[in-house]
Amino acid sequence: MDVFGKKGNNANLNESIGLTNLGNQFWNLSPSELIEDTIINGQGMLTDTGAIAIETGEFTGRSPKDRFVVCDEKTENAVWWGDINIKFTPEKFDALYNRMKAYLNGKDVYVRDAYACADDDHRLNLRVVTEYPWSNQFAYNMFLRPTDEEIQNFDPEWHIVNAPGFVADPEIDGTRQHNFAVINFTKKMIIIGGTGYTGEIKKGIFSVLNFVLPHEKNVLSMHCSANVGKDGDTAVFFGLSGTGKTTLSSDPDRKLIGDDEHGWADNTVFNFEGGCYAKTIDLSREKEPQIYDAIKYGAILENIGFKDGSSTPDYEDTTITQNTRVSYPIHHIDNIMTPSMGGAPKNIFFLTCDAFGVLPPISKLTKEQAMYHFMSGYTAKVAGTEMGITEPQTTFSACFGAAFLPLHPAKYAELLGEKLEGTDINVWLVNTGWSGGSYGVGERMSLKYTRAMITAAMNGELANVEYQTQPVFELAIPTSCPNVPTEILNPKDTWSDKAAFDETANNLAAQFVKNFETYEEGSSEAILSAAPKVMVK
Repeated sequence: MDVFGKKGNNANLNESIGLTNLGNQFWNLSPSELIEDTIINGQGMLTDTGAIAIETGEFTGRSPKDRFVVCDEKTENAVWWGDINIKFTPEKFDALYNRMKAYLNGKDVYVRDAYACADDDHRLNLRVVTEYPWSNQFAYNMFLRPTDEEIQNFDPEWHIVNAPGFVADPEIDGTRQHNFAVINFTKKMIIIGGTGYTGEIKKGIFSVLNFVLPHEKNVLSMHCSANVGKDGDTAVFFGLSGTGKTTLSSDPDRKLIGDDEHGWADNTVFNFEGGCYAKTIDLSREKEPQIYDAIKYGAILENIGFKDGSSTPDYEDTTITQNTRVSYPIHHIDNIMTPSMGGAPKNIFFLTCDAFGVLPPISKLTKEQAMYHFMSGYTAKVAGTEMGITEPQTTFSACFGAAFLPLHPAKYAELLGEKLEGTDINVWLVNTGWSGGSYGVGERMSLKYTRAMITAAMNGELANVEYQTQPVFELAIPTSCPNVPTEILNPKDTWSDKAAFDETANNLAAQFVKNFETYEEGSSEAILSAAPKVMVK
């Protein structure tokens, strides 16, 4: 066995996680060295942007039904078990990991020391062992990077073992199929096999932090972007895909803390990550200049196509998948906070693309409404976003990230309520969707006006205006906003058919109520009281 790269003092993987009889161990290689190995191994090619392009194989996205959590004394009464958190026995975990170790016998591995959480009070040291060099480069890009001095005495708390070439046998291993990602909170390990999709590494640690921080440290973990203004005011943006989260949090006048995963401690909002993992489908410099310009040497492009006979990425090509991605270290973006931290938020924005056109373009939420809408995590998909969708469909994802929540969603909502209690923090619901009617009748809200409303909220210009209350959802709507036409602020005013508006609003409210039935048990009366009031016909 040979060990290459910057070697830590704990370099024996046998002592920590029982990996023996390995081939070469490449420790903490630089991106250049990992890129070189990827090319030599025939697993990737350099594009004319300088980024390396790889293909993740059979799986080009996460596989939620194949994500398991070990059920033992630590997790049995804490984890919210069900379709999101699927039970896996400790015995099955040990047997599956033993078979993984046998598979890795004699194989070269790449070892990365990294950490999550930019706030030192909550730092989580990680050791990532990967079969492929580009998986290791992904870990370099996405997690926070220790200094050379820190690596010399690095003590990992969690281990990730990633072997895309190892396939499970469901009859032997108790998995659903040949791919898997299993989290073991007692052994502080994540094992991933049968899939090369790198997002499983990133979201595995996000799931860990969604358990450890709220459950053990009373820190709210958040699936959101965050930035800081020139006066030091922090803003947080929640939103599902297609709501404008990345676009609206990218602001030349504000420094980016991070684009996806954060924690909110007593006095800080801090990035979990050291990089960004962005969708590239239909990417252009005009649409997303920060992402476009970040695709350079050191970035990894996943599952993209190329323009004919060239090494130029074709971001419109969906031959492999629509979920084309790029990962890059956060320093590929110029306008960032260093370190990736800000103070407690002054403004929180819940972004929704309401294709039914009944939610206001901006409204101010009470603490109870904030908790309710946080747990609801609503948006709507429209025709063309997915195959088979011909009219608007409601989508709810608890806390805007249900797939990564080991605890009952009410736990996160209650933590949010505690942090809002007795403060002047503003929570806003922003509809980036339709106005003047539902999809097909009305029009999409102007991005210019949405930006103006968010700017006014952050500048305090909505603090002293009058508000009116919308029936059914009982949302507080400002009656005026700088640089925004007054007539668009109340959505009912934009509809020519007022009766149709009332019926549509009532139907959407009923869907909110039905969705929340899943969470009623375990939710407080304060949260339940903020539900929309469906009008009885």
